[in-house]
Amino acid sequence: MAQSFRWKKIFFIGSGFFSLSLIWTFYNAFMPIILGEHIEKTSIIGFIMGLDNLLAILLIPIIGAWSDRIDTKFGKRLPFLIVGMPLAALFFILLPFAKDTLWLLISIDIIFLLAMTIYRAPVISLMPDHTPPNKRSFANGIINLLGGIGAIIALFGLSKLFEFNPIYPFTIASIALMISFFLLLFSVDRKPAYSADTTSDQEESQAIQSLKKKFALLIKPEHRSSLFILLAIFIYFIGYASVEALFTLYATRTLGFTESIAGTTLGFFSLSFVLFALPAGWIGQKLGKIKTMMIGLSIMPLLFFILPSFQNPLHLQILLFIAGCGWALVNVQAYPLVADLGGLKSIGLFTGFYYLFSMASNIVGPFLLGTIVDNFGGASLFYASSVTFVVSMYVLHLGKKRLYQQKKAIA
Repeated sequence: MAQSFRWKKIFFIGSGFFSLSLIWTFYNAFMPIILGEHIEKTSIIGFIMGLDNLLAILLIPIIGAWSDRIDTKFGKRLPFLIVGMPLAALFFILLPFAKDTLWLLISIDIIFLLAMTIYRAPVISLMPDHTPPNKRSFANGIINLLGGIGAIIALFGLSKLFEFNPIYPFTIASIALMISFFLLLFSVDRKPAYSADTTSDQEESQAIQSLKKKFALLIKPEHRSSLFILLAIFIYFIGYASVEALFTLYATRTLGFTESIAGTTLGFFSLSFVLFALPAGWIGQKLGKIKTMMIGLSIMPLLFFILPSFQNPLHLQILLFIAGCGWALVNVQAYPLVADLGGLKSIGLFTGFYYLFSMASNIVGPFLLGTIVDNFGGASLFYASSVTFVVSMYVLHLGKKRLYQQKKAIA
């Protein structure tokens, strides 16, 4: 098995996360601004942004489980990439052409998100498929490094083009997605060394049954640690997703920034994430995944709580740069931690669970915190987000405690 492991292959797999992050970062930063041309209330914009993710909530766990079980000449994951990535690229290009008509914009948006949902869990599952468990934190650091580079390009490069002509950045991002698609198509193994053979159950209906069975297991006391860890991820993503989705609205509406300055300022968060992704993966290997996440979760609320006191772009950029380092400590560890909970036979399924809980936050968070912003002002976005990080830190502690008790009982 170990002979098939190559760091070069991890970089190729990371290209999928690069294009994914490039598109999602640009989408999350500028789609609210496009919607803001039609809608005044932040809560409604947040609701629409969250509603878009409903497709992901419903389908990602099913697709993740399904990709654990099918067996084709392209392997388990690639069939979903072959369908989803080209469709996503096509409909992402179409979004700016529909920006003047709200119903058409939302219709194309939903189709785009459906296409993204088809390949998202399988493309993320490629990393643990090709990586032994003891190297997954560091490998995930590389994956997040490439994803962070995509985010930087979106916020420092494509945001400049948005003011010039919105069609250009959408087109460039779609081309990047297609390049990534062909890199993955010709580089990943059809039979990865660290993906268990689960081809005896190949029907989608059986994948759905497996999802229900596994979800029921999370409720049982002996598996409560997994539930607490997933709940912690859900809670802190409420804060993160809301700031990511609504920061540019806060910067343009409350602080009076231009769209370009708003996007560039947010880009400093992604810049520090890129610079700190590999060190965060190394720290996770040395200190342990949960302990490293706890450190990051303690940093985030402190920075977000004081952020509304600053209105100068440079000051905000410095704060967001430091916050990005804290976020790297959290996010680089989270997915490998959940993948380890699933074991070899359920990597795709637990990838689905990871996105089920994190994407659920994208439905709840922007609407909930958007409502708070409508009632208490733009600064309340960051105060409310701080609360979510504090609460998630406590819930993660409960998960760690239960996990330790389980391992002790088995020993």
